[in-house]
Amino acid sequence: MPDTNVASGSNLLESVSLKDRVALVTGGSRGIGRAAVECFVKLGANVIVNYVRDEKAASGVVTEAETSGVGALAVQANVSDPAQAQKLVDATIQHFGRVDFLVCNAGIWEGSPIDQMAEEVWDRTIDLNLKGTWAACHAAVPQMKRQQSGRIVIVSSTAGQRGEANVSNYAASKGGQISFTKSLAAELGPFGINVNSVAPGWVDTDMCADVFAEPGYRKSIENGIPVGRVATPEDIAWPIVFLCTEWARHINGEILNVNGGSVLCG
Repeated sequence: MPDTNVASGSNLLESVSLKDRVALVTGGSRGIGRAAVECFVKLGANVIVNYVRDEKAASGVVTEAETSGVGALAVQANVSDPAQAQKLVDATIQHFGRVDFLVCNAGIWEGSPIDQMAEEVWDRTIDLNLKGTWAACHAAVPQMKRQQSGRIVIVSSTAGQRGEANVSNYAASKGGQISFTKSLAAELGPFGINVNSVAPGWVDTDMCADVFAEPGYRKSIENGIPVGRVATPEDIAWPIVFLCTEWARHINGEILNVNGGSVLCG
């Protein structure tokens, strides 16, 4: 029978330590992904920083992690290509010998009204946001099954729950991630693998920079968020890491809304 006393007395902080664990974060060189890497490092985890184009940024994240005393590796891979997703996981196993945590964070946000949307925009969004999530999980799950343990955290969105005008492609990809999360949670729970999602709303990242640059628009967005502000990347990152700790070991198949209540306001 597993020990259920994970948060008592002097063991309280030890119960959230991720020392010697291995966290693979797709899209880990910037934004929410980078913040998640930094939070994993603070709890002692070794990290794989996945990136597509910005090798300099990824190398910088690795250097910071290594300075903190953990192992770190940057791996270039576009997870919308299953072969590259497999290469990413293989590199993780070769370097660290295991995969404890997979954070499916890589994604894009672009769109237009449905009657103006090019097929390439639809395909590109679904390929990275949804197929890329599938490809990363497809590659990582066999190792997690061998370990009889693992945590998968998928970064979805409020748009996947309530829809969002003019980005139907993005909302569809994020809604698909939510259904995928629930399906994998039921499928993989018997193997000791928990699967959950976090659902951000507006986050202060370069993905949203153009929108926030429009005069008055950021203020109007914040007026629609009950807590009155846009999230920082770290606001999203810590809940991601929480789902990988022992404190969250009985959470499976859940969508953790981390959006200041904006999902309630439609």
